[in-house]
Amino acid sequence: MNDATSRANSRFAPEPTVPVWDLLVRVGHWVLVATFAIAYLTGDDLLTTHVWAGYAVGVYVLVRVVWGFVGSKHARFADFLFSPVKGLKYLVDLLRRRSPRYLGHSPAGAMMVFALLLSLTGTVVTGTAELALSRGEGPLALVLAQRDGTAADAQAQTADESRHEESAMQEIHELLANLTLILIAFHVAGVILASVVHKESLLLAMFTGRKRANSSGPRR
Repeated sequence: MNDATSRANSRFAPEPTVPVWDLLVRVGHWVLVATFAIAYLTGDDLLTTHVWAGYAVGVYVLVRVVWGFVGSKHARFADFLFSPVKGLKYLVDLLRRRSPRYLGHSPAGAMMVFALLLSLTGTVVTGTAELALSRGEGPLALVLAQRDGTAADAQAQTADESRHEESAMQEIHELLANLTLILIAFHVAGVILASVVHKESLLLAMFTGRKRANSSGPRR
């Protein structure tokens, strides 16, 4: 086989890949996609489904936070701790199609991970609080019951206060859920843009766990 043939064959040979995303990260990612979608699309008409999907989101967030300290290299928070300035600079460079390639999370991707974890946590916490208030299990019920002299007056006042609290909590819960959806939209847009700029499918990598080995930029 001559040199020209060897070069031609190497040009069309698949590029070597390396493992990046472990099984827990990949499975958890798609479980989160499914459970958040179910929770967002259900509500009062399918309250039980909504609640259990929300609990599943909460469990994933807790597991992911723990895995961020004890998981594989690219799953650990220490692997993608970047300053907000670096994250914004990377995003600008990405829009200019000249950003360096990272094996793990890029600085902009890292910002999105933390933003999503925070917004998901807030959504789950406020949803749980709203559910507790709707069942009369809020902390205010206990305070008022102990403070007031009569059980009847305490119960009436508690019900009124709980309705106000429940309404406010519902608004915050819906706001955070919508904020999370907006973040997801930006996340998808960023994945598409980065895939185009770096000429590799980040979506496929979240199924296979592998990415192209060579890199023109820093490898982290």
